[in-house]
Amino acid sequence: MEIAAGEFKAHCLSLMEQVKNQHRRFVITKRGKPVAQLVPLDDEPTPVFGFLKGHVQIRGDIVGPTGESWDADA
Repeated sequence: MEIAAGEFKAHCLSLMEQVKNQHRRFVITKRGKPVAQLVPLDDEPTPVFGFLKGHVQIRGDIVGPTGESWDADA
């Protein structure tokens, strides 16, 4: 939903409650052009470390040589 900056300024706190409780999204405009978005945050941010835990399978030795020759070896 688009809302003018002046209207956003006047109703900021109630709009923030709508975003939080109803997961609504607002595009704030200035002179009819979008300048910002007000969007709900996730309850818990996705962790950077460990987010692939349980999704990756290691098969065999991942450190040792593979036995294949590379062009860099020449």
